[in-house]
Amino acid sequence: MKFDTRDTKPKLRALQILSAVSIVLVGILFLTGSEKNAVAICIVMSVYALGAIIALMWAFREQIRYNPYSYNTIIYFGFALFSLAIMITHVILAIRTGSHPELFSGNGFLQSLLESARSYMLVSTPFLVLFAGALCVSNLSLIRHEGKRLVNLFGIMLSVLILLGGGLLFWLELSSFFRTEQGIVRIVFANLFAAVYLYYECMLIGTIVADALAARYEPEKDKDFLIILGCGLKADGTPSNILKGRLDRALAFDAAQKALGGRELTFVTSGGQGPDEVISESASMKRYLMEHGIPEERILEEDRSTDTFENMKNSKELIWERNPQGKIAFSTTNYHVFRSGLFARRVKMRAVGMGSDTKWYFWPNASVREFVGLMTQHIDKQALILGSMVVINVVLTLFAYR
Repeated sequence: MKFDTRDTKPKLRALQILSAVSIVLVGILFLTGSEKNAVAICIVMSVYALGAIIALMWAFREQIRYNPYSYNTIIYFGFALFSLAIMITHVILAIRTGSHPELFSGNGFLQSLLESARSYMLVSTPFLVLFAGALCVSNLSLIRHEGKRLVNLFGIMLSVLILLGGGLLFWLELSSFFRTEQGIVRIVFANLFAAVYLYYECMLIGTIVADALAARYEPEKDKDFLIILGCGLKADGTPSNILKGRLDRALAFDAAQKALGGRELTFVTSGGQGPDEVISESASMKRYLMEHGIPEERILEEDRSTDTFENMKNSKELIWERNPQGKIAFSTTNYHVFRSGLFARRVKMRAVGMGSDTKWYFWPNASVREFVGLMTQHIDKQALILGSMVVINVVLTLFAYR
């Protein structure tokens, strides 16, 4: 799959048209009130969901060609999964209403639709339990090797939330939760809880897919500049193992580009000096590159940055002084490529990343951290989506159970 080769942002006009047509058709079929229309409504919704999956996966591919490091990449893939759940629900409903048309009477169709998120969540729970278990194991290995720090506990925290969420829904289903005179309030809560749970499940999978694609991508061998992102030094001022991996990845890319007859790269070593570091990360990286045969004139030092955003911002300024039209890549650790690319685009720098390998137990916890970071960075979009889900769920529930 090609990265960063498209100049215009993909538009979802086809999905907008499909949504409008589907709403009109379902509205007409529903308002006629005929039981024979139940299967037709399910078929329309199934076709709509299938069309949404196709449109969203097309947009996902085109978004990667336009800007692979974008929240939209996660949104498109996540909502494609969400649409798959909707399609499965309506295929099942079509079969059920074909055999039992009475489901359509008494707003039974809407009730089944509202319960679909709960049904999907119950079906997917065994897989989520396995995922939570694997995540917890990797996180325990991370803590054993790297120590008990808050950031190293994210995987365990997410595992607990996954298990508690699944357990709560099973308890609601098995208890007398829905069989009281206050049932409608509780039904709203259960259906909404399941829908939100399903939404974030899809977003988590979307984040993992986006991270994996970004980490595995090999940039084209036509670059002018290669930024190496700093990440800490040993006590003697030499690169840490993670930083050494980033440097070796950059050196391997440079050698591969030369072997193909490509131009000479200019390395940008980006990283300031922390309070516990004897020299700047940039200076340490420069020394490492020179020890591996890179002449000093091919290295630009950026030694003022303290985080990834500043890495990209300050490196861009150095590169623009040399060649504002130059093609840029950056080297970082595999789990950090996607988020680093987000920061590059935020400072309006087109750059594609490459990821160095790391220990297996780093990746799951790092993916969770990236997921949490991405969700909190786009809190306005999350508020809009969740607010819409609440309003739609409450209105449809009141209508279905009136």
